[in-house]
Amino acid sequence: MLNEIFKKELTMLVAAQCVMIFTLILMISGKTPLYTTAIVGSAISALVAGFPVTGPKNVVSLVSLINGGLNPVIADMTGILMFIGVMQASGFMDVIIRSIVRLGNRLGGGVGVATAGGIAAAVIGMLTGFTQPAITAVITGTASVKLGVDPNKSAGIHGHAGILGNYGGFTHPTQVAVVAVSNIGFGLINVIGTFVGLCVFACAFFRLKRMRSGTTLSKEDIERISKEFEAKADEAPVWKAFLPFIVLFIGFIAGFPVFVVGIASAIITILLSVLNFQEGEKNMLEGVGKIATPLVATIGFLFMSGVIKQIGLADLIGQIFTPMLTHAPIQSMLIVSALAGFVTQSNAASVAITIPFLQAALSLGTATPLSLAVMAAGGSAMMQYYLTGGPVAALATVIPVIPGSELKAANKFQRPNMLFGLLVLFVLSFMFSIF
Repeated sequence: MLNEIFKKELTMLVAAQCVMIFTLILMISGKTPLYTTAIVGSAISALVAGFPVTGPKNVVSLVSLINGGLNPVIADMTGILMFIGVMQASGFMDVIIRSIVRLGNRLGGGVGVATAGGIAAAVIGMLTGFTQPAITAVITGTASVKLGVDPNKSAGIHGHAGILGNYGGFTHPTQVAVVAVSNIGFGLINVIGTFVGLCVFACAFFRLKRMRSGTTLSKEDIERISKEFEAKADEAPVWKAFLPFIVLFIGFIAGFPVFVVGIASAIITILLSVLNFQEGEKNMLEGVGKIATPLVATIGFLFMSGVIKQIGLADLIGQIFTPMLTHAPIQSMLIVSALAGFVTQSNAASVAITIPFLQAALSLGTATPLSLAVMAAGGSAMMQYYLTGGPVAALATVIPVIPGSELKAANKFQRPNMLFGLLVLFVLSFMFSIF
């Protein structure tokens, strides 16, 4: 009798695993709505496994698995968006972007302007979740071309914004899912992601400096174009605009709760700006309005990861890849994540591959959660752009706003920079292994 019950339960679990694998394949294919597929497929898999819709606290049910998606990281995301709402309303964000571009112009002329434009777009993406490099490229792309930069290369360097925005940021669904599953919290992973993203920009900058033929411009032309980036008379001082950001990052490094740090930085912004507290609170709440997409995506992905764990799929993957994960867990995680980004050409869709593998790697305990999370988030964030320049919000949106640029040529310029970023991650993987 017991044997029959065991066989029945095993059959149900295998069937549930098959449903989940099919769900992951659909997500990878991109033929169905990503987040809806994750939620519906996970729910069906849980029901096939025999989990009840609801039940006591100590019983795994559909309700308990959904509630598992209400991770504390969502509170962190809320704090960051409250901060960005105030930063935008106060005008401080515009000051920061213009300062970045001015610095780029001083350091590298047209090449510096293009690089700074990409970094400025990335800063916006780090905070809002979805990077739109075309926002800055409208100005900095055209200006860099006027200053002698090849249009394709200017477009390519602007398109790198997504790597820094996704990997160094706080609200992209994949980044949030990795942080939540690893249970590491925001902070060091964002610092490392920012460093690696800036390495990609640095590679592009120095390559562009070396290969640039250079259009000869008069001193008067250069001065005229550079005036486009000068500070406005009524603009807040640079130190005021950057101070809340500095407080934010000091808070991360110190290990304070991100939600608290985000609100504290928002309050500092209100005090330093012309906003009163009533206006500030309104802007903070408007900032939270941007959480809709990442919130749905995060709950969906975490629900999916809970189901994957409960039906034994993560354990199965762990058993299959035990030798690899035992001897080189961090490097294996990087390779799997990079391949996921390369195959799907979407950081969001790559979750279907990286999260199950990450869960399997974490369960073996052969590497620290932080090291595995850094590789899980980094590989896909880097390689999602390799074949095409990325999804809709990347290179394809930059091309129309930079006259003379072409998608294939711009993407060709991007590829060595991405491979350099992957190399940096590979070196970091061995540093994690040693320390």
